[in-house]
Amino acid sequence: MKLLRLNALAPDLQLPETAVTIGNFDGVHLGHQAMISQLKSIAATQGLKTLVIIFEPQPLEYFKGYDAPPRISSLREKVEYLTELGVDYIAIAKFNDQFRNLNAGTFADILKQKLNAQSLVLGDDFHFGKDRQGNSEFLRQHGFHVINLNTVEFEGERVSSTRIRQVLQAGNLLLASKLLGRRYSIIGRVQYGDQIGRTLNFPTINVRLGRHRPCLHGIYGVDVICETTSLTEKVIEENSDKSGISGYQTGSLFGAGHVGTRPAIQQQHPEWRLEVHFPDVSANLYGLLMRVTFLDCLHGEMDYPSLEALQQGIDDDVVQLREFRKNTPIFPF
Repeated sequence: MKLLRLNALAPDLQLPETAVTIGNFDGVHLGHQAMISQLKSIAATQGLKTLVIIFEPQPLEYFKGYDAPPRISSLREKVEYLTELGVDYIAIAKFNDQFRNLNAGTFADILKQKLNAQSLVLGDDFHFGKDRQGNSEFLRQHGFHVINLNTVEFEGERVSSTRIRQVLQAGNLLLASKLLGRRYSIIGRVQYGDQIGRTLNFPTINVRLGRHRPCLHGIYGVDVICETTSLTEKVIEENSDKSGISGYQTGSLFGAGHVGTRPAIQQQHPEWRLEVHFPDVSANLYGLLMRVTFLDCLHGEMDYPSLEALQQGIDDDVVQLREFRKNTPIFPF
């Protein structure tokens, strides 16, 4: 897979003839996967390369800022999932004031001249260009071969990023996994936090979220792997007498994950965090790239009246999650 940066002023990219699809691809869910499958089929039939255009930031993030819907997937995660699906090129279109003001004709020219697009696979309600001037018929009139993919449904309802956000926010991780075609996870590097967890005797790793807001909010049982090394081996290397609770994947650890803004802690500027406590672990994990997979939703984030109450609440959560791990020896991924 080759990653491209796309903007209106960039020179032509000198690509081979391509079959193209366009969208946010937030979550790269079953509907998106069906679109990629169709794209690959068209490309194979016509002797084309596959190319996916994604927007960064997502348009609603540009227009609404913090009030935009929370993200399912970071840019890194989208690129990883699309790569796993076997696309040849991913073009990241920087969505800014210049891009939003492109008229439909100019956008069609970009597809033809910069991306060498011959065929397009689009959603059934695809619009583009300033004030949503362009649509599939417009592109057909500009000489493109256009296929519109019908909506993908699961249990009688449309599979969409909006539906998955709602399902995740409701804590229904099982349904989310069915709509996504995989367990929901967040990938990010371990970064320095304020180390309040250590003062409560519950040290945590602080995993960079890579999005303005996450879809989750609460306490979870999580399975964590390091993307570059065996996490279990790293922990043993750091401190052999505290190896933690083994996870469900090779080299992974089981932990208690928290996603939220920590209302029980006085903060001048509350921010969203993903923190994971590994019971029976003491190790320096800063800088490592982690994948945190969410397995079980315990409860939503709680506003404890004091740090002592918070400490007791965390202790209760860890006890319950230990029981979950003990009583669930196998977990399908």
